[in-house]
Amino acid sequence: MYKPKAGLPTREQILDFIATSDVPAGKREIAKGFGLSAQDKIGLKALLKDMADEGLIDSAPGRAFHKMGGIPKVTVLRITDVDDGGNVWAVPERWEAEGVPPPRLRVRERKRGALGVGERILARTEEAGNGWIAHPMKVLAPASEQVLGVLREDGGRLWLTGVDKRERREFAVADAGGAAPGDLVLAELAGKPPKIAARVVQKLGDPFAARSFSLIAIHKLGIPDVFSQEALDEAERVSKLPLGEGREDLRDLPIVAIDPEDARDHDDAVWAEADEDPSNAGGWKAIVAIADVSFYVRPKSEVDREARRRGNSVYFPDRVVPMLPEILSAEVCSLKEGADRAALACHLRIGKDGSLKSWRFTRAVVRIAANLAYEEAQAIIDAASPVVDERGDMLSALQPLWACWHALAKARDARAPLDLDLPERRVVLDEQGRIMSVSPRERLDAHRLIEDYMIAANVAAAKALEAKKAPVMYRIHEPPSREKLAALKEYLETFDVPFALGQVVRPATFNHIIERIGDADFRPQVMEQILRTQTQAYYAPGNHGHFGLSLGSYAHFTSPIRRYADLLVHRSLVSAYGLGEGGLPADDAANMESVGEIISRLERRAMEAERDTTDRYVAAFLSERVGQVMDVRITGVTNFGFFATVEGIGGDGLMPVRDLGGEYFRFDEGARTLTGEHSGDVFAQGQTMELRLAEANPVSGALRFEMPEGKGAAQPPRGGRKPVREIKRRGRPANIRHQGKRR
Repeated sequence: MYKPKAGLPTREQILDFIATSDVPAGKREIAKGFGLSAQDKIGLKALLKDMADEGLIDSAPGRAFHKMGGIPKVTVLRITDVDDGGNVWAVPERWEAEGVPPPRLRVRERKRGALGVGERILARTEEAGNGWIAHPMKVLAPASEQVLGVLREDGGRLWLTGVDKRERREFAVADAGGAAPGDLVLAELAGKPPKIAARVVQKLGDPFAARSFSLIAIHKLGIPDVFSQEALDEAERVSKLPLGEGREDLRDLPIVAIDPEDARDHDDAVWAEADEDPSNAGGWKAIVAIADVSFYVRPKSEVDREARRRGNSVYFPDRVVPMLPEILSAEVCSLKEGADRAALACHLRIGKDGSLKSWRFTRAVVRIAANLAYEEAQAIIDAASPVVDERGDMLSALQPLWACWHALAKARDARAPLDLDLPERRVVLDEQGRIMSVSPRERLDAHRLIEDYMIAANVAAAKALEAKKAPVMYRIHEPPSREKLAALKEYLETFDVPFALGQVVRPATFNHIIERIGDADFRPQVMEQILRTQTQAYYAPGNHGHFGLSLGSYAHFTSPIRRYADLLVHRSLVSAYGLGEGGLPADDAANMESVGEIISRLERRAMEAERDTTDRYVAAFLSERVGQVMDVRITGVTNFGFFATVEGIGGDGLMPVRDLGGEYFRFDEGARTLTGEHSGDVFAQGQTMELRLAEANPVSGALRFEMPEGKGAAQPPRGGRKPVREIKRRGRPANIRHQGKRR
């Protein structure tokens, strides 16, 4: 199949060989397949190690290789489930593809009912259609599936309740391992249904204690939160590097960093002044200074391996799991007031209409004039009076920034990016980690100012690399699919809002919908539905534009302390502009596609962890208000009930249809409503009403509501719904009839 040739094979040839080999392909088989010499075998070993570091391949037991995200031809599997139909499902026991869930394989048993949950098998695997099949070869010593949960006592027995709100099973505890009721534990499951038992293998403490909710997410999603000693030692060494010669000296400029009040690190700082060049009359000069992480974190170093494994920092209300060791992320790389720092400076010339006239990139040394919170910077501008302290006159530093920003804002308005003003929840803790408040984060002009400067720098980075014909890790946001647009049209029809499918859809199309709605009660729900219509942004080296920002070329350049994608862009700029050491290696440039896939998955993992943790904090905050009647807004309607969120606080909770009474309710899938057959009561997405909080579980983040005594449903925002399904309120959904096309 493979013709021996002189020299090493390419990465693509090795991946092809591994995928098509009839036997497990280790280094020996690969060398033999390509007819490599003894000298070439040394290079092959290094190449395979690089491919493993890049996330292209992984090694199976016995040192055979397989594609990352794939499964070895012969491997150890763990039985995780036996469904109601008797089908046995398993996952690979060893799975290290960061951010990628292990695939489930259907096990073809020779003897029905021979395998139970927790058992381990050596199996031959094959890909079949869109899934995988496992053929058992040998049953191995037993092991178990691991579950994160909380112990509770009932009837003199211990039970394990999982922290995942989607997990509705409880497991009898066979061995508590010294843990007590109420403890958060990691447990192994073993046995066959219905006799699956849990054995505690690690006690993690009190799940309700301060700073435990983020720990749940870290364990549940497998987020690396401990650096290797080698990485820590290396970070300590490189932190002492001198800033080096040849840097542009920008220390005399009043560059300021404007960040959240609780920021753990400071990636970016900004400066602007009027441009005196007649060719840019009325325009501006600006600098966006970004931490020069590529100077300290070199490719293939231990710190770089750890950073790529994490993909990004993960931010929780009580802690941050950083991409880089703290001595770099919070100290040496962080742009701190009054300290000399290495920066990669983006120099911009901005026209009076906000257009980017030109850009250049330099390595620089900066001394930040001030670290300001958004609120502090906004207050100084609003007061419009000199604020002089040991840092100098802050007003004189901020006024040119605001004036230049007004020009950038003009350009933003002209391109009409997607404008969804959806509130972000902010959880405020005291020094002991106790919850003080949960509220929407205030949106200020200072936030918009920094966003627009960062967007300008990101655009400049992408266009600069394109001009140099250098590799770019783009931030891509593709237009919505036709299927999602059709669903949005159907949804908008329930509010008598027209939406034509044949038009060319731009971000402004959605902005016009929001403008047409005005201040209607259902405005937040329409914005939420428009958000759900959008595709998920991702990283890749092929440019497909950024639909939401209405930009043709866009990359992430401004946060290299916390995002690996930005570090790759920095390295490419260093190489393209000849700025010294720490540039992008050729093999990284050749494998941007696979790296982009990995860091995109890791970003989604971080988002899930942050969202789940905030939900747990919200549930903990509301747990003291169980039994109270509160204002809620319906956020989703299903055939088994509807979901509602507490106004001004957040947190989704279920109002089960079985708790609404005894009459039938018709579920309209298109309109997303439940309508009482006799009462005519309607529950519709977007509707506000009062509900009683029946349950708030801080461990899972789940809420449950019930109807206040003596109160019925609020009236819907619109009438006239088409029934799609009819559901009985008590018990499981009954008498289901389809009267329309199901999506």
